[in-house]
Amino acid sequence: MNFRLEKIADLPFYTEGPAIDSEGNIYCTTLSGKSILKIGLDGVAGDWALCECPNGQIILPGGDHLICDSISGSIRRFAADGRWINNELEHSCADCALHTPNDLVTDNSGNIYFTDSIRLGGRVFFHDIDGVDRVVCANLDYPNGLALSPDQRRLYVAESYKNRILKIDLQQRYSEDITVLADLPAHASGKEQDNLPDGLTTDHLGNIWVAHYGMGCVQVISPEGKLLDSIDTGMPLTSNLIFRNNKELIVTGGYEEPGPGAVLRMIIDN
Repeated sequence: MNFRLEKIADLPFYTEGPAIDSEGNIYCTTLSGKSILKIGLDGVAGDWALCECPNGQIILPGGDHLICDSISGSIRRFAADGRWINNELEHSCADCALHTPNDLVTDNSGNIYFTDSIRLGGRVFFHDIDGVDRVVCANLDYPNGLALSPDQRRLYVAESYKNRILKIDLQQRYSEDITVLADLPAHASGKEQDNLPDGLTTDHLGNIWVAHYGMGCVQVISPEGKLLDSIDTGMPLTSNLIFRNNKELIVTGGYEEPGPGAVLRMIIDN
């Protein structure tokens, strides 16, 4: 796989939660920076909305943004112009307390899967547009990034402190089959914090792209769990990623926490 990396923006805060609107504008969150940034097609970055600790983010078909607020235990909804609308979820889901909502993904029906990231007792939740919420899986060691397969039959979860990617078969909606898709390469230091897979996305072929936070790289995993490539991003903390098209990957992260941060563009030539 051939690729080249370009820096889109240098930013004062470590970045997370990349999302792209229908016009191609990039949005990212800043956690301790307490803002969601918008990077226009001209490359200029500016505050788009304020939030206590914004993390994972998605843009819905109608233009609204859903953003995990990791401090307040909520998922917040913002309009396309950055106005806060309401809290989609707050403090609890499926009769369970919410601690640290981290990342989220929506299926073709508008239902939401999201992670609650805590050590050992972490959960993946399902939030139904019809109001029926449930726990998809529990007792995970810091579930983090999420991605759906292109056919929506499988949900992938980064279990950060196990340094692995889980695969959840969604075809049987209320009895999911959860397996380990891949154990990721481990840092030579042997320290857990030097691994920590974070954000996930899938490409049009079904491969899973993993932002490997502690390793400062992107891992590419086949649908069968084979490691296809390992790409050094040059950012020691590589947090999340999203495809803008089949040949362009947007990558967030930074050099330290709380900052500085950056947003990169990876141009892929297969």
